[in-house]
Formats: sequence, structure tokens, C-alpha cells
Amino acid sequence: MRIQKQNGLTLIELLVVVVIIGILAAIAVPLYSGYMQRARRADAKTALEQLRAAQEMRRAERGSYSTDIVELQNTWGVPSVAGPPGTPDYAILLNAATATTYLGEASPTSGRQISDGSLFIDQDGVKTPPEKWAK
Repeated sequence: MRIQKQNGLTLIELLVVVVIIGILAAIAVPLYSGYMQRARRADAKTALEQLRAAQEMRRAERGSYSTDIVELQNTWGVPSVAGPPGTPDYAILLNAATATTYLGEASPTSGRQISDGSLFIDQDGVKTPPEKWAK
């Protein structure tokens, strides 16, 4: 009598594979989400640096900072939003602006960035909150 060899997977083997995939997904998804949040924050940092550069160019040319974000956008190319077209993650704002001071803000507009909070830069290049700018 010959013993036939069975092909295929047992239920236990299949369950072990499913558990391993579940554990890997539980680790990978939060890491990926954090990575994407930092990548979107980088877009906001770039936009704020563009705002600062535009303000410095305007001050060099006209002797004072602009108090109008629309002027900076139209004349100096400052973006109004940061993030992908159609679904921006941050609005770029100009707060408390005078001829000698300004405070630029990248304010989150999408649900996926709200928990990250706003980023700020002022006329002296002070970037707050520092822990968000360091990464």
C-alpha cells in the first residue's frame, strides 16, 4: 500500500501567516503615517522659507517688510498653500505684520495635518516650535 502525499496548507499554517501579516501591518502603518506627516510638514517649511526670502528681498528693495500676503504672492512668488495641488495641507499666512516685523504661519488645513499644529517664522529667522523644525 502506498501512502499518498497531500499537497496544500493546513488551517494552522494559514492562521500563522495571517497573524504574521497582521503584526507587520500593525507596525508598518503608524511608521508610514508618521513619515508622511513629516514629509507634508517639509512642504510647509519650504513655503515659510520662501515667505521669509520674499520679505527680505522686499525690505532690501523698498526699505520695509510687506504687510500684505497677496502682494508677496503676486510680486515675489510666495505660495498661498503648501501641499499637493487640489488638496493642500497648510495655508500660508502673514500674521502681525508691520514695516519692521512680521510673523509667517503655516496653518494646517487638512485633517491629516491638524494634529501636527502650526509652524511659524519671524523676521529674525526664529522658527517655532523648534522641535518641528529640527526634524
